[in-house]
Amino acid sequence: MTTIQRQGRDTSRWLSFYYFLRAGVSVGWVAAAFTIGKAMPPVAAALLVAYPAWDAVANLIDARRSGGLTANPSQALNAAASTVVAVAVAVTLGWGMHAVLAVFGVWAILSGLLQLATGVRRWQAGAQWAMALSGVQSALAGTHFIFKANGASTPGITDIAPYAAFGAFYFLVSAVWLTVAQARKGTTERTA
Repeated sequence: MTTIQRQGRDTSRWLSFYYFLRAGVSVGWVAAAFTIGKAMPPVAAALLVAYPAWDAVANLIDARRSGGLTANPSQALNAAASTVVAVAVAVTLGWGMHAVLAVFGVWAILSGLLQLATGVRRWQAGAQWAMALSGVQSALAGTHFIFKANGASTPGITDIAPYAAFGAFYFLVSAVWLTVAQARKGTTERTA
């Protein structure tokens, strides 16, 4: 096995693990949002700040594992934006959920476009079509959030939870896709 093949396999394994982790955290967040977050406003507030904060940490971990922040500018920018958004959400919670939803909308658009850029840059790693599609859908959801933030009805955490659920779905699809591809490659290499 060449060094390039080994690096490709290591990248694929890392991304598979990383995507499973992202999917699991998102599923846990969605479950918490629809249960205790829906019933307890202080918990909802903590969850709303935690979501972009976790995204920042996850992007930093992945960028560092994938060659560093300099080699992964879209993830470095995404981590910075998510950090700013976590702080902005904490501040806007005092202004009401319309403001929080507007912040989430702007963030969903920006992070979606950055995720799309990361998916395109990593295309050869496999399963990036799901990440690119997720990025596009995130940008569209962000636009919806902004419109809803300007509406008359009072939004809540359950308006944001489906967005996180779709993110979990795309991370899971990518993780499973990469895992199956790794298993197939392993079988092909053993029979060759």
